[in-house]
Amino acid sequence: MVYEFEGRTEKEAIDRAAEELGLQKDDFDVEIIENQRSGLFKKGFVKIRVHTNQNGTGRPPVEDANNDDVALSHSQGRKTESQSQSVFGEPEPKNEFETAVIEFVEGMIQRMGYAGKASVLFREERKIGIKIDSEHSSILIGKKGKNMDALQLLVNIYAGRTGKADMRVILDSENYRIRREESLVRLAYTIADRVRENRGSVLLEPMNPFDRRLIHTTLNDITDVETKSEGDGLYKQVRVYYRGLGRS
Repeated sequence: MVYEFEGRTEKEAIDRAAEELGLQKDDFDVEIIENQRSGLFKKGFVKIRVHTNQNGTGRPPVEDANNDDVALSHSQGRKTESQSQSVFGEPEPKNEFETAVIEFVEGMIQRMGYAGKASVLFREERKIGIKIDSEHSSILIGKKGKNMDALQLLVNIYAGRTGKADMRVILDSENYRIRREESLVRLAYTIADRVRENRGSVLLEPMNPFDRRLIHTTLNDITDVETKSEGDGLYKQVRVYYRGLGRS
């Protein structure tokens, strides 16, 4: 399910979402779709889109033909020491669900015509990371991670059909997720410098919800730069623009 909320800050919008939906903050993913800072003559506000597979209470969901794809695809998230369990030395499945997921992932890779082995990367309360080791990792990851995102979508659909709709499966290979995050942070700062210098705007390539949120949050504290998602569907674009320019 997908919902939208607004607040003066990201925290206020997320707190409002948790209260109105009757969910814990860990029960949903957040995509920042608009972030406007306060100024001399206007109040700042943040607009977020909440993705959850659980039944919340309160406002009706946003109509979106890609709701299921968005909710399943936007399953990446940062781990903290308190959230995740160390699985160093425990890459083997510990229960029936983990075994089924690993077999499904390896089966997908095999049907694609490649050899590969899957193992547990990390475990959280409602999330599990699966690592793929393969000589063909570059193909499985694909350009900008799109193949990996597609595989991740399929395995999450499978997980839901096994009765584990509340569990999210994160796929990774060759530490691509971390490398991609570092690359996007560098890109965000580079683009911010460019629009500040030119007093203009730059429209970035289409990105999945997690990558877009990373751009938004990275530039959130730069006072004279703003960001906004544009387009339809799962892969929207982020526009980075100089604050004094306004929206076209």
